[in-house]
Amino acid sequence: MIELPFAREEYQRRLGKIRAEMAKRGIELLIVNDVANQHYITGYDGWSFYTPQVVLVPIEDIEPVWIGRAMDAAGGLLTAWMKAENVVGFPEDHVQRADRHPMDWIAAWIAAKGWGNRHIGIELEAYYFSPKAHARLVAGLPNAKWYDADLVVNWIRAVKSAPEVAYLRKASRLAEAAVARAYEVIAPGVRECDAIAAIQAAQIAGSPDFAGDITALPPTILGGENASAPHIMWSDRRFGKDETIALELAGVCRRYAAGLARTMQLGKTPAVVADTAKAVIEGMDAVLDTVRPGTTAEAVEAAWRKVIERHGLKKESRIGYSIGVAYPPDWGEHTISLRPGDKTVLQPGNVVHSILGMWMDSWGIEVSETILVTDTGNETLTKFPRDIHVKA
Repeated sequence: MIELPFAREEYQRRLGKIRAEMAKRGIELLIVNDVANQHYITGYDGWSFYTPQVVLVPIEDIEPVWIGRAMDAAGGLLTAWMKAENVVGFPEDHVQRADRHPMDWIAAWIAAKGWGNRHIGIELEAYYFSPKAHARLVAGLPNAKWYDADLVVNWIRAVKSAPEVAYLRKASRLAEAAVARAYEVIAPGVRECDAIAAIQAAQIAGSPDFAGDITALPPTILGGENASAPHIMWSDRRFGKDETIALELAGVCRRYAAGLARTMQLGKTPAVVADTAKAVIEGMDAVLDTVRPGTTAEAVEAAWRKVIERHGLKKESRIGYSIGVAYPPDWGEHTISLRPGDKTVLQPGNVVHSILGMWMDSWGIEVSETILVTDTGNETLTKFPRDIHVKA
């Protein structure tokens, strides 16, 4: 078996919290479709989620069950903490067939277990759970009573344990290595794709002491016209001699993600860029002055907005979100959002990625920090100079 990222007691603690929430909602069986949540509960880790894959959590104090493709059950035996009989593979003749579906088999397995007439909670908003998969599962369990259980696990994940924070600290070191490498390689005439290759090498091998994982979001470097849109991918375009370049990068260790955004300038910094950067960095100071236990998510955003309004700027999108365990295509936890109307009260153990970006017509600025809420305030897990990095 590959070494588990956490002690079995950690997984049992998580299950206790999940089952307590299930009991509150009258849920007797939880079907977990979100891949990050599956990993959080079982430790299973493999690139197998392109075929249907579920984790079942019964209300009884017994081990959860991972069900996925038969060939990937071997990976479950290597990475999950449960006993072998709780790692189950559906037959290969159910993979990508028009006349049958893996959820037909999974539904029959659940019914054979005696769980077919239960109150079943299911995650409906999961990236790799299709409408057809849900329809076939429901059709195969006609006696069940169904409940939307979106974010039940996510909200429990939002409070990190000390061992989880330890991985986030390592991820932060990899994020710093990635930004440092970007500063080294990006220069006028360099192709974006070549810079990305160097950055990804740092994300994976940026520390001699531990390995980096694939990031849930690919590295983003925005220069020239692309800087006006925050999620454009790289090409073979070459950087210009007077570009402002926004970098949105990350480090990931044992699937725990830390984001880090910074901005660099090739050539002389235009006055409007310098002034905007000053406002954004001042806004980050306001964010960090506000993040503490008992503060609401919307109060953090309001502190930022007060600063940028004073500078004559406006940003309508949210400025941060809860971050932790992450699989493609997203590293957010879909819970805490730093934006107006989110009245979530921050508590120790929350970790948020606050990303402050201003995107103009032909340039953009980004500054972010991965922030841990502590008992008395906060700690920036990512530690890197925030000023624009100027490269003549």
